[in-house]
Amino acid sequence: MSVEYVHVRLADRALIALSGPDWRDFLQNLLSQGVADLAPGEARFGALLTPQGRLLYDLFVVGREDGCWLDVAAEHRAAVIQRLTIYRLRAKVEIAADEAPVSAAFDQGGEGFVRDPRLPALGWRGYGVAAAADPAAYDARRLALGVPGAADWGSDKTYPIEANFDLLNGIDFQKGCFVGQETTSRMKRRGQVKSRMLPIVFEGAAPAHGSEVLAGTLRAGEVLSGIEGRAMALVRLDRIEGAELTVDGRPVRVERPAWFLERSQQKWEPVLRPAAL
Repeated sequence: MSVEYVHVRLADRALIALSGPDWRDFLQNLLSQGVADLAPGEARFGALLTPQGRLLYDLFVVGREDGCWLDVAAEHRAAVIQRLTIYRLRAKVEIAADEAPVSAAFDQGGEGFVRDPRLPALGWRGYGVAAAADPAAYDARRLALGVPGAADWGSDKTYPIEANFDLLNGIDFQKGCFVGQETTSRMKRRGQVKSRMLPIVFEGAAPAHGSEVLAGTLRAGEVLSGIEGRAMALVRLDRIEGAELTVDGRPVRVERPAWFLERSQQKWEPVLRPAAL
């Protein structure tokens, strides 16, 4: 699947600005991603989890000279600010909404752009760079690459490893404690990952969000975001092998993207940090 695409504004994303002398320590102890050595002009992918280790909100931490931006889902920005404020306590951190636009480009970056830290093929993310709003074009590219997004995991419904955060540089397992760290580390260490988000392909329009993926009569997963011919699904790995899968009576096929195979089948360092621009 190919998508012609140059540069679009991601109107479904919004920014939170953090500053103050304690912003690094504050986020370091809170997020799944480490930021102690985050450089200006560098982005890192991570998440804010529940204490039980479920995924609340995905985010990109973008280094700036005087602090950082958090690139979050626009619909959750107020909730993220509220939760950060609860955790702040006595930390010297200023937290405020920032109205600079968020965009993405797949061909080349430039001033105002940083490398997407998840996958080289995802290109660049732009901050404060004007572009026409078209999140659908970005989602088409994301689905073509088999990368799950915010529309797939909701809030407080799944574990970050099920959403492939461990394979997309979204968890720093070497940085020590963070909220939800115990459950996340145990799942990774013991290999107890029964379900993963993977793309499914089919003929025609995308099934409704929440439609069952069946292996015969057994439930093998659930359809998430999708477009014509392709969708993301949370699937049971033990039930899809060699099975004839259907959704609403239509045959579907699970794909394992090359990056997924490479990063899940070998000993792979989950933190690959691109050089700052």
